[in-house]
Amino acid sequence: MDAGFCHADKIRKMAQRNRREEGACISAILRTFAVSSLVGLFLCCSSPARAISEAQTAPAANPATKSSSAAPAGSSNQTAPSAKPGDQSQTAPQTAVTDQNGSYTITTIVNEVNLIFTVTDKHGHFIRDLKASDFSLLDNQMPPAEVYSFTQETNLPLRVGLVIDTSSSIRSRFGFEQNAAIEFLLSVLRPTIDKAFVMGFDVVPDITQGYTNNGDLLSTGIRKLAPGGGTALYDAVYSACRNQMLPLHGPPLIRKVLILLSDGDDNQSHATLDDAVKMCQRADTTIYAISTDDSPSRDRGDDVLKAMSLVTGGRAFYPPRLEDVASAFHGIQEELRSQYSLVYKPADFKADGAFRPIFLTSYDRKYKVRVQKGYFAPRSP
Repeated sequence: MDAGFCHADKIRKMAQRNRREEGACISAILRTFAVSSLVGLFLCCSSPARAISEAQTAPAANPATKSSSAAPAGSSNQTAPSAKPGDQSQTAPQTAVTDQNGSYTITTIVNEVNLIFTVTDKHGHFIRDLKASDFSLLDNQMPPAEVYSFTQETNLPLRVGLVIDTSSSIRSRFGFEQNAAIEFLLSVLRPTIDKAFVMGFDVVPDITQGYTNNGDLLSTGIRKLAPGGGTALYDAVYSACRNQMLPLHGPPLIRKVLILLSDGDDNQSHATLDDAVKMCQRADTTIYAISTDDSPSRDRGDDVLKAMSLVTGGRAFYPPRLEDVASAFHGIQEELRSQYSLVYKPADFKADGAFRPIFLTSYDRKYKVRVQKGYFAPRSP
């Protein structure tokens, strides 16, 4: 496969343009509230790119060290199994893998990254037919050492966390949002390979249904939720990522997604916005947020939802009318079916627990790449 990572001047200009755009977003957020550590996350992820040499490509590694994975339906390229970004370490002998209720525990992991991303045009339409040679990639300001696979319209299994704000502030729209959430899960989950859990939160998070692919159980879990109380948004996101997403390791490869329904206002959390975002990055989890704020103008809570989504490679939706909530769910569903997967080996990888920023862009300037801003390398045992 020809990754085609080259043209240093073009990459540098695109990186600088992205930095200006994300800097404007940061400024807008800071005008509403001060989150200095979150700013650090944005800035370190949008530093100018250095020259990218053509990445060396390689076939899937020895099956003795990486488990096999079936090629996604409709993909035009080979796939190679790997760990998710939050699951990387120096290559070492694998000692044990256990499976309990859909959660995998693995003691040692190879140093590969499986990067999931979305590409849209200037109108927001998904672009699904690009090749590896259409992109440039920097991991920690360096091109990848090897590119193992590039897959269009990835069909990797989903692990979905439906996290619903049940505070008193969303009472008027709650019933409709429950119905839309149920319809979404029943539509997006594939019974044989996908699973989801349901969490409600006001002052404390509450798991009403653990991981399952049973639509009836998930619907019942959503119906159990009732509005009332304060809002501990950051605590809920932190808890969902730490307790439900972080323990999920490969094999097999999976995509981890939080669907967050909230107005974004937090008045009870012990964790901060920065704590919640970093835990999502450690758990390699993408946030898609749907605002439940029905006011005519956006406020601080909407900026919070945008920040959490942007950093993790997701997207925030702001339905202006009650009936548009279902459309937001449909938008998420379409995006999950339009994603690319790029599996690569980072250059100069160290299992030191440090944050490694990612810069991925398309050579075609009319396309926008939506991807997580980076990941935390694991620490060696």
